[in-house]
Amino acid sequence: MATRPRKTAAAAAPATPDAPAPSTLQTPHNIWLAGLGALAGAQASAQTEGNKAFEGLVQQGLDWQARTQALAKEKWAEAAERMGAMTAQATGGVGSWDKLGGIFEDRVARALASMGMPSASEVAQLKARVEALEAALAALQGTASAPRATARRQSAAKP
Repeated sequence: MATRPRKTAAAAAPATPDAPAPSTLQTPHNIWLAGLGALAGAQASAQTEGNKAFEGLVQQGLDWQARTQALAKEKWAEAAERMGAMTAQATGGVGSWDKLGGIFEDRVARALASMGMPSASEVAQLKARVEALEAALAALQGTASAPRATARRQSAAKP
């Protein structure tokens, strides 16, 4: 079997002077290092650009927040105005809140009456009757009731 002759450095040289000579630029390790260098450069520029972009986004967020708050205040004022107009229309204008309060009080009074609770006027009538009965009793008993009451208290206090 015949062996092939080895190529020497002179034989590996390019045949034409325009062809590039093999150099260390094309080794895989150098390609890897060039990629790492490009990545490091991109990361550094991304950090500076990223900070600027972040600050820009924060400013846009502040602008949007101010706009939405102003819009919300405007809508709130419109809703309050509409509610005022609706209550004025439904109740006839002046004293609308008083009428609304009266409706609420009537409903509470009906609920208390359904539970058997006396109304405020009934309690006032009972109070007036009790005071009248106390006055009539005091007139019947005269001034003699005062010494008896103190004697009863003293005897009840002694064990």
